Amino acid sequence: MWLIMAILSAFFAGLTSILAKCGIKKTDSDVATAIRTIVILLFSWIMVLIVGSAGTISTITPKSLLFLILSGMATGASWICYFRALSMGDVNKVVPVDKSSTILSILFAIVLLGETENLAVKLIGTAILAAGIYFMIEKKPEEQRKSSGKWIVYAALSALFAALTSILAKIGIDGVESNLGTAIRTVVVLLMAWLVVFMKGKQAQARQVDRKELAFISLSGIATGASWLCYYYAIQNGIVSVVVPIDKLSIIVTVIFSYIVFKERLSRKAFIGLLMMVAGTLMMAIWS
Repeated sequence: MWLIMAILSAFFAGLTSILAKCGIKKTDSDVATAIRTIVILLFSWIMVLIVGSAGTISTITPKSLLFLILSGMATGASWICYFRALSMGDVNKVVPVDKSSTILSILFAIVLLGETENLAVKLIGTAILAAGIYFMIEKKPEEQRKSSGKWIVYAALSALFAALTSILAKIGIDGVESNLGTAIRTVVVLLMAWLVVFMKGKQAQARQVDRKELAFISLSGIATGASWLCYYYAIQNGIVSVVVPIDKLSIIVTVIFSYIVFKERLSRKAFIGLLMMVAGTLMMAIWS
């Protein structure tokens, strides 16, 4: 079941990037992130009520609560950086850099969680994945002149915080129902997202969002909520160093839809990079 949940998480995560990109053409990325988080919060708590886990809040240990909060903070930081990068660069460029969090997550899982089974396979798969990411994000000289390249800094920071999210969540969700853990984390993300909006004085923009973009932002929030619920179920019941690579196969969904919606074509080199990322991911998922 946790493998199925990891695959579903990848599908919904892939949709999230496309829907979010459609929602930030005119809307500020910080404002969009804050609005999305409201949708996710509602979605996640509805699931808590459906599964009936709200009554177990009082049984959560201080350690689990601390790590869930830290995981939520890491997620909030990752989102802020990620959607800033999406607003500045192409989806096909931003997403591969963000997915490099897989490499950090695997290394953290090996070092911090002691997931050393089939270590050679994991390291080889990670190396192939890293090479694929390089092929996908390398830019042509003429593109370098046209772009400031600032998006890559935000995308890299997004990857770092996303990697920390997985490890902190694995520790925090121990003994906690996965839907409830996701809902608690989302409260923290919501507070962070709106704090950024108010610190930058953008709260007035939240009332002026284009209705069409608001619809896409809301849909991306629902997709994210669905992805999270599947992902943290898989994280809780499965192996982090296997779940994370499967989840990152969402890049396939993103690339397909970015071609259909935004007409963003992959170069031959980038396509080879995508195949390498998939190969490295499948190697770790199957033989780990």
